[in-house]
Amino acid sequence: MTKRTLAFLAAVALFAAGPVYALYSVSDKGEWPKSWPRELEPLRNHARTLVGPMVPQSHYLIPFANREEFEAAWPYLLKVKSKGAPIILVRGPKTDFMEVKPAGVLIHSPPLGQHDNPATPEAPIPGVQNLRVRWMNTTYMELAVDAKVVDLNRIPLPEDTPIIDERFEEGKHK
Repeated sequence: MTKRTLAFLAAVALFAAGPVYALYSVSDKGEWPKSWPRELEPLRNHARTLVGPMVPQSHYLIPFANREEFEAAWPYLLKVKSKGAPIILVRGPKTDFMEVKPAGVLIHSPPLGQHDNPATPEAPIPGVQNLRVRWMNTTYMELAVDAKVVDLNRIPLPEDTPIIDERFEEGKHK
C-alpha cells in the first residue's frame, strides 16, 4: 500500500468512528450579559465568546490593538470582576486556545446558574490547587500584557485584588 492509500484509510476510519462533539461553543461576538457596563458595548463586535468545556461556563476574549482604547475600557472591565477574584497576568500575545492578540483581557465567568445556587457561592473553591478551577465560581480575568497596548505602568491595579503573575515561567509555579 502507498502512503497516500494509508492516509486515506486512516481518515476514513477516523470519521467512521462516530459523531464528534465540540467541547466549546464559539461566538465571534462578545455575548456577555446586558448588566455589564454600557461602556463595554463598543467592544462586543471584536470580542469572542467561548462557552464550555464541561459545564456551560462563559469565557470572553477581548483583544486590544490600541492602548488608548484599552485604558479607556480598563475601569469598566474591573467592574465585572467578582470582589476578591484575582487578575492573572499572562504574557501577551496570548496564543493558546483562548487567544488574545496582541494584548487584552480574557474574562472567565461562573457556570450558568451559579449565581442562583447557594451550594456554589461566588468564592474560591477550598482545597483546589489548580488556579483556574479554584476560581471558576467567580468572574476573574486574565490580562495579556504586552507592555505596549497593555502597560502595567499606565493602569491602576486594584488594591483588594490578588495579582497572580504568570508572565514568566518561574511565576507559574508560585
